[in-house]
Amino acid sequence: MKISDGFDARRLRPKGPSNWRLRLGVAFAALLALFGLLLSLAGAAALLGHSPALGELNTSPGGAALLLAGGLLILWLGIWWWRRCRRRMHQPLSLNIASHLMKKHD
Repeated sequence: MKISDGFDARRLRPKGPSNWRLRLGVAFAALLALFGLLLSLAGAAALLGHSPALGELNTSPGGAALLLAGGLLILWLGIWWWRRCRRRMHQPLSLNIASHLMKKHD
């Protein structure tokens, strides 16, 4: 098959998105998960009867339980966001070609 002079194979692959936004997202998500972990540990320590870590907020059992639940929620959100950003960073780039022109694999 003859290749014409105007053919450029680099046009078939899409230009990948810049990774700095996703890397900042990963870093922020890791910090969010770390903050959630520390918050939930402070709430669990207050529920177990150790000295209060955040002053008046977790001296009562209700406040400590609220602190634990909020910390676990923030931890889950940070892990979810971190995994989402990592998955988007490692997404394979596909060719920009019509699917019916690709080779059929049975």
